[in-house]
Amino acid sequence: MRPDRRRWLQGGTALAAALALPARAAGAPVYRRGNDADPETLDPHKTSTVAEAHILRDLYEGLLTYDNFGTIVPGVAERWSVSDDRLTYRFALRPDGRWSNGDPVVADDFVFSLRRILDPKTGAKYAEVLFPIRGAAAVNAGEAPLETLGVAAPDPGTVEIALAEPVPYLLELLTHQTALPVHRPSLARWGDGFTRPGRAVTNGPYALIDWVPNDRITLRKNPHFRDAGAIPIAQVDFVPTPDLAAAVRRYAAGEIDSLADLPADQIASLKQRFGPQVRLGPGLGLMAIGVNTRKKPFDDPRVRRALSLAIDREFLAAAVWGETMAPAYSFCPPGLDNALPSPLLPGREDGPIDREEQALQLLSEAGFGPKNPLSVEYRFNVTDNNRNTAIALADVWRGIGVTTRFVATDAKTHFAYMRDGGDFDLARMSWIADYSDPQNFLFLLRTGNDGFNAGRWSNARFDGLLTDAAQERDVGRRARMLFDAEKIVLDELPWIPVLHYRSKALIAPRLHGVHENIRNVAPTRYLRLDA
Repeated sequence: MRPDRRRWLQGGTALAAALALPARAAGAPVYRRGNDADPETLDPHKTSTVAEAHILRDLYEGLLTYDNFGTIVPGVAERWSVSDDRLTYRFALRPDGRWSNGDPVVADDFVFSLRRILDPKTGAKYAEVLFPIRGAAAVNAGEAPLETLGVAAPDPGTVEIALAEPVPYLLELLTHQTALPVHRPSLARWGDGFTRPGRAVTNGPYALIDWVPNDRITLRKNPHFRDAGAIPIAQVDFVPTPDLAAAVRRYAAGEIDSLADLPADQIASLKQRFGPQVRLGPGLGLMAIGVNTRKKPFDDPRVRRALSLAIDREFLAAAVWGETMAPAYSFCPPGLDNALPSPLLPGREDGPIDREEQALQLLSEAGFGPKNPLSVEYRFNVTDNNRNTAIALADVWRGIGVTTRFVATDAKTHFAYMRDGGDFDLARMSWIADYSDPQNFLFLLRTGNDGFNAGRWSNARFDGLLTDAAQERDVGRRARMLFDAEKIVLDELPWIPVLHYRSKALIAPRLHGVHENIRNVAPTRYLRLDA
């Protein structure tokens, strides 16, 4: 249970004294940053949400980080090298790295932190993100001691990371909140309370000043950060905005300078009201229909292809989702790193009548028609847009003689049911990737990955391509393998791609430096705010 506000504010006073944080200049603008929700934790190793990631990106800095274009840039490490076999990375740390209390940031901070998140005693929800590190899976399972993890500090200014297999997206993994360092003396002194105001010691561009639950989290510029003098915004208040309609009203009243999410059903009206302040960008997400390939007749690819051909993705993206989603004719979204342009679903250039005829022919070949109509059950988690999507799907499927019935539950129940192997025909599935690489989408359908592959689809060639790609050192050859694996998915359709996610935001005219990018990141240190 969180301590009361009084104790936190008292701690904040102690923090300011201990760190000698500069007082906010009179009249200096404060960036009031809308954030999806209050964080459950500010412990980087126990975090699991995007809302937490936005805050942690300002408080901490990893070996590498992002700029406001979503580009990976040097962080604590100023340079790095890779061995010829692509299995060992060596990072040279900046000599001027400092924690917010003035302590130097050294290589042992990263060794300790990576061991901590993979220690099963920590109970990290996201530890598997770091499993490419040699020995990480065994350490996290409690099958090997922490010291066997492939991380070392040959000297205070050097971090070495050894991999089990070549991973071209390792640098991006090191920007993730799971790879952020924590201040070991603070953890030793305060235990799990080391993230509270008055106790938190961070190494990023900002320090934690105050946390008023359900109201705001206040960060102020860290004077020990190497570029502190060049950071335009001295203070940022993260304001939780779980009620998006209410958040829009606060934005319109000038109480919030930016919103990280918008109500999809209001996009058209928001564009009329706010014009270019509405920002839509690319995203790292997929909404799809999972198919139970264990169950007849859904084990027949012709049935799955017919259902896919009938879907009007453009209508769903524009009319139902207000252009906050994009039509998905590939499994992986466009613009991923380490990738070829994705293969595309057949029929995408045909008109709706032609696609309908193709779908009817496939159903006829599978034994369905007017005398033997296909009936399907579609499960989804309840939101207005998900319900409207389900109705639109049922309508187009009715056009090819398919009857649809719905099972709608809350999100927690829906995804738990799918994860636990519940019986179903078709179900709404969604995935937001942790890094920009095809592997982070394709792994969902690997044999045995039952938590995601709820339909228990299995294809030996697909599995083999993922295995070979994981061992391939040549990035181009690896990209071709993953392309071929995605083509199998589009041919077989164990998940039917429907829409790709887009980022959506409101940005006030006085806020500058936000650039839409596939990673949907905008660290405060790169932004500027007019008075």
